[in-house]
Amino acid sequence: MKLDEILSKAGAHKKRKRIGRGTGSGKGKTSGRGHKGYGSRSGAKDRIGYEGGQFPQIYRSPKRGFNNANFRKEFQIVNVACLEANFEDGATVNAETLFAAKLIDDSKKLVKILGNGELKKKLTVVANKYTASAKEKIEAAGGSADES
Repeated sequence: MKLDEILSKAGAHKKRKRIGRGTGSGKGKTSGRGHKGYGSRSGAKDRIGYEGGQFPQIYRSPKRGFNNANFRKEFQIVNVACLEANFEDGATVNAETLFAAKLIDDSKKLVKILGNGELKKKLTVVANKYTASAKEKIEAAGGSADES
């Protein structure tokens, strides 16, 4: 045996099963799909958790516990540094002006101001929530932090 005669590892390329080619093949007639039903039809796909029409296990098992995700409040966050970079001295900053400056995605959702960065401009900021450091920095610059 020579190295250039070895084509591939034994069993590396398994021949595909030819279905629907007579009873002698073992996969003739119904081609391994059985008789009737959804699985025998063309385009049939298995859905996750589908049990052939039987009442699924996920519905049969008891449900326990509580999930707080339905009640959570999601805030759009804006840092103090972004306010410094995008607004003039003496400006009023609210959800509409933040949306116009493209700092938030939706003017109707809740806004929270975070204290990351420095603020030297006097701004009137109206938001739903502030961190303690953000409120401190806004008021230290001579501005006001109002909650809406």
